[in-house]
Amino acid sequence: MASIDVKDASGKKSGTRDLSPAIFDAPVNVPLMHQVVVAAMAGKRAGTHKVKTRGDVRGGGVKPWRQKGTGRARQGSIRAPQWTGGGIVHGPVVRSHDQRINKKMVKGALRSALTDAVTSGKLIALKELSFDEPKTKQAAETLTALECEGRVLLVLARPTDDGAVEKSFRNLTHVKIAYAGGLGTYDVLLADHLVMTGEALDALEGSPDRAAETEQPKREAKVATDDETADETGGGDEA
Repeated sequence: MASIDVKDASGKKSGTRDLSPAIFDAPVNVPLMHQVVVAAMAGKRAGTHKVKTRGDVRGGGVKPWRQKGTGRARQGSIRAPQWTGGGIVHGPVVRSHDQRINKKMVKGALRSALTDAVTSGKLIALKELSFDEPKTKQAAETLTALECEGRVLLVLARPTDDGAVEKSFRNLTHVKIAYAGGLGTYDVLLADHLVMTGEALDALEGSPDRAAETEQPKREAKVATDDETADETGGGDEA
């Protein structure tokens, strides 16, 4: 099981965290990551490119000269592709560039990218990140303390209530903010440093602690129901 040092906002080590092997210790499939990234980039294309064929160009309805007797090559329209100002042959048309990628491939590519981030050492686990008010200077100091240079991808568990963290980092051109639920393979691979908060790691790993907290009331409710059923059954026997 892979583990990583957890740092605070000042860059000091505050502990160690074990990472889920299903997400951060998966086989790195380079062809799969390439296919998913290409599909993601293709999906961003508008596909509104269009050229005019000889049928779309205005004019050219009259034959420029008679068929025979002029000594020149026969021509039927001045909008033919070989003429200046004529139509374009085999040019781009309006179409969709979307490529079909299923959910299993997307999840597999993301696991490969996250595993590569751990192996390469560009993953940084941050204990917590909060700001009383938007302060870009404080955000820059945090990145300097974490020794983050180049492109930085900051991953949060969810949008903050007051938006102070997002507003503090959005003025830094080399920083991009993402959320655990919408993390993409391309963003992970493009970043030089991947900074993730503890809550974001919990969200990616399925938050086992929260799951345990959710299951506990269910168990207690089930035990209470069983006790009530036992009491009713016992009361009927006594009667």
